[in-house]
Amino acid sequence: MKALFTYDYGEKKMQSIKNLGYEIVLRKEGDLVYDEKLRDIEALFCYNPFSTLDIAKMKKLKWIQLSSIGIDQVPLEKVKKQGIILTNNKGGYSVPMGEFIVMKILELFKNSKTFHHQQQQKLWKIDTSLIELYNKRVSFIGTGSIAVEGAKRLQGFGVEITGVNTKGRDVEYFHKCYPLKDLKEVLKHSDVVVLTIPYTGETHHLIDDEALAVMNPKAYLINVSRGTIVDQQALIRHLKEQSIQGAALDVFEKEPLPEDSPLWELSNADITPHNSWVSEMRNQRRFDTLYKNCDRYISGEPLINEVDLNKGY
Repeated sequence: MKALFTYDYGEKKMQSIKNLGYEIVLRKEGDLVYDEKLRDIEALFCYNPFSTLDIAKMKKLKWIQLSSIGIDQVPLEKVKKQGIILTNNKGGYSVPMGEFIVMKILELFKNSKTFHHQQQQKLWKIDTSLIELYNKRVSFIGTGSIAVEGAKRLQGFGVEITGVNTKGRDVEYFHKCYPLKDLKEVLKHSDVVVLTIPYTGETHHLIDDEALAVMNPKAYLINVSRGTIVDQQALIRHLKEQSIQGAALDVFEKEPLPEDSPLWELSNADITPHNSWVSEMRNQRRFDTLYKNCDRYISGEPLINEVDLNKGY
């Protein structure tokens, strides 16, 4: 069975895939285009080669395994039309992202950005505006694996943890979950709002001007999901007007964030370059998922992390 990899996991790991019965074709995905050597490819392991690789030409392609959790880079109409199974890396980055969320909450509450700036200036100045995380309400919009890992790590801080998901189903580590229709009510009563919801057509600009307007003026927004879930221009206005306290943003509507974006200059915006998923374990975890699915696929067993193409996650 022929498989196309756009990332080399190393000789030992790649050999373990071959030992399962796969013939591996290795190509870099930056400028990957279809040619006759890809004619018999049945499985594709990648992140995003789709801007140059036309999978419609890959007539024998039956399965795509993504190294990402998000699927917004995938041409879903082609995937549906060709009957391709799509699996993602759900859970693969959840631990470092959970840690990142806790870090950003604490940095915002403890004003670490100002202290860093003062250190650069060799300025000794006490900040009496710092607040406690204890007894605050942290709300996760989206209660998947990333939110669960974040909520798990907040257990010792004495906070109320609420979640928002489609129907308000209960999730471990959350004190209470609400349906998406109650989003604005949740926003109104939250001290921290963490966006961990998948990007779909329905969640595009979910956090818009109206949603931002109902937030507690002392609340913080953290986005580690997708930039397009937030109306970025509306967010910039609210940060400038200080109608919300601040935001920690790891994702943006356009990436890299353009140099002329006002977000760079806002003192109440904390900017990181889509970095929340990174840890020394990232390759091992995504390979573990990939290997399990390779074993399952060749054995004819159901795959893990199969994406519901109608829901978009």
